[in-house]
Amino acid sequence: MNEIIKITDFHKTYGDVKAVQGISLSINKGEMFGLVGPDGAGKTTTIRALCGLLKADKGDISLLGLKIGENKKAIQDNIVYLSQKFSLYEDLSIDENIEFFAKIHNIKDFKDRRDELLEFTRLTEFRKRQAGRLSGGMKQKLALACSLIHKPKILFLDEPTTGVDPVSRRDFWKILSNLLKDGITIFMTTPYLDEAERCNRVGLMNKGEIITLDTPLKMKESINKKVIEVVCADVRKAANLIKEKLHLDVQLFGDRLNTVVSNAEDEFIKIEDLLNKNNIEISDHRINIPSLENVFIHLVRSSETK
Repeated sequence: MNEIIKITDFHKTYGDVKAVQGISLSINKGEMFGLVGPDGAGKTTTIRALCGLLKADKGDISLLGLKIGENKKAIQDNIVYLSQKFSLYEDLSIDENIEFFAKIHNIKDFKDRRDELLEFTRLTEFRKRQAGRLSGGMKQKLALACSLIHKPKILFLDEPTTGVDPVSRRDFWKILSNLLKDGITIFMTTPYLDEAERCNRVGLMNKGEIITLDTPLKMKESINKKVIEVVCADVRKAANLIKEKLHLDVQLFGDRLNTVVSNAEDEFIKIEDLLNKNNIEISDHRINIPSLENVFIHLVRSSETK
């Protein structure tokens, strides 16, 4: 596979805030890459630098084999940046918005492409509706259709499904999966670790640094841990007991709790014994491989204790 994006020792500071601290990575053509982390991790700063919207304090960024600082126009003609606040014209219809973006990119014969994109995004029946009357999910699909009118080689998405309902999120991901079949490279940021599971590779970012980068599966295997999931009645009391008596990190999810451990079988026996002694009945339990969320929390907490 061909390298299409390369970042080398990228730094960016805003006053006293070190937004990005020396990250390096490369992305291959046709890959879906996810940059994941909490608010303030440096994700948006990185993606904006890749699009040529801000200048690095230090380091090199190349796209399509060209350095961004010297070839901004040539690069920007072949990429699209879809931010959280993509500028749609709310008083224009779906058709008119796509036509507007086609004309910006000097595309004269755009109608067949527009029809194709509307079918692709399942917006055909709404094409005469004003953008201001669309749901959040439909607006994001329209923004994507506008972005794709000129057939870019790289699609940059900055938290594209934030605030979008679950059904629209699922539809959006189906669209992205189909785009990969056309050879488009997708670089996205997301705060949703379940979404990152769909990427070919993922970089977990925290406090301006990439703390690990790999495929989702290898990332989960790398920490050599298992997750004990316990379902019980008084889940908060159970979690507090496990933290205080067994000194394990616990996450709560409704009526269940998760804890990441090295030896799941032995640790579950200890958990079961502790909860039984405190009259907390376990109605169900499972031992799973870690999720990316488990991996991220484990790595962050491990780095903080060093």
